[in-house]
Amino acid sequence: YVPPQIRRAQETLDDKKREELGRLKKMVNGLINRLSEPNLSSISGQMEELYMANSRKDMSDTLTDILMNACVTAVAMPARLIMEHVLLVSILHHNVGIEVGAHFLEAVVKKFDELCKSDAEGKECENLLALIAHLYNFHVVHCLLIFDILKKLVSTFTEKEIELILFLLKNVGFSLRKDDALALKELITEAQRKASTAEKKFQDQTRVRFMLETMLALRNNDMRKIPGYDPEPVERLRKLQRALVHSSGSGKDTQLRVSLDSLLSADRVGRWWIVGSSWSGAPMISDTNSQAQQKLHIGKVSSKIMELARKQRMNTDIRRSIFCVLMTSEDFMDAFEKLLK
Repeated sequence: YVPPQIRRAQETLDDKKREELGRLKKMVNGLINRLSEPNLSSISGQMEELYMANSRKDMSDTLTDILMNACVTAVAMPARLIMEHVLLVSILHHNVGIEVGAHFLEAVVKKFDELCKSDAEGKECENLLALIAHLYNFHVVHCLLIFDILKKLVSTFTEKEIELILFLLKNVGFSLRKDDALALKELITEAQRKASTAEKKFQDQTRVRFMLETMLALRNNDMRKIPGYDPEPVERLRKLQRALVHSSGSGKDTQLRVSLDSLLSADRVGRWWIVGSSWSGAPMISDTNSQAQQKLHIGKVSSKIMELARKQRMNTDIRRSIFCVLMTSEDFMDAFEKLLK
C-alpha cells in the first residue's frame, strides 16, 4: 500500500522526469540535425556540456535512440553521414567516458543480430554494419568484434550474408589486415572452404567469386582490385578526431575489446568491459563451495556462542561466522587468520 500523499509525489516526480527527458531529447535532436564536418567541434563541445549537466544514463539512452532513428532506415544511408554520426560518438567516447561508446555499440549490435535473424528486405543490416565498421575505424571497438561478425556471416553463408561480408570488407578490410593479418588469413581460408562446399546452392556464382577475389585482393594488399575503395574520407575524419580529442587516450587504450557473444549476453552475464558497471542479475559464479565452508566453520562453535549470535540477531550464515570468529579468537592475529578463511 502506498499512501496518497506519497503516491501524488511519485506521480509529479514521474511527470517532472518525463518533461526533463523530453526537453533533453529536443536539445540532442537539434544538435544531431545540425551535425556536419565543419561544425563537429562546436556540437561535440555542446554534447559534452549536456553530459556534464545531466545523468549519463539519460544522455546515453537519448543519444543512442536519436542516432539509431537517424541512421537505421530501410534505405541505404550516405556513407559520409554515418561517418560523421559515429565520429561524434567516438569523440564523446574518448572525452566523456567509455560507457558512451559501450552503450551505443551494445544497442547497435543487438539490433543487428535481431535483424539478421529476421528476413528484413530493407538496407537496415547494411546501415547497422556501417555503424559498427566506423566504430572500429574511429577506435571505439577492437577488431575482435569485427572478426566475430565476419565469422558468423561466413558460417551462415547465404546470398544476403555474402553481400554483408563484401560491404564490411570494403569498409574495414585493410585496417583488419593491419591489425591482425593472421585472423584475416584464417577467415579467408574458411570462406574459400565454405564457397567450395556451397557451389551447388547458388544459382548466381558471380557474387561468391567476386567476394573471394575481394578477399584475395585484401590478402595481397592490392587496393586497386577493390572497386569503389577510397580511404581518404575516413583518414580526413580521423585527423579531425585527433584534433578534437582532449586526452592522449585517442589511441588503442580506450578501445572496447569485447566479443560478439559478450555483447549479446550482456543482460545475463553483466558488462565487464565498463568499469564500475553495476550487476544486478544472478550471481555469475555459484557460491555453493563458500556456503559449505561457512557452515563448516560454524559447526565447530559451541551452542552457547550460537545462542548468543541468535540473540544478537546474526541472521545470515556469514554474519554468524564473523560473530563466532570474533567471540572465540585468542587474539587479533588469530581473528584475522580466521576471518580470511
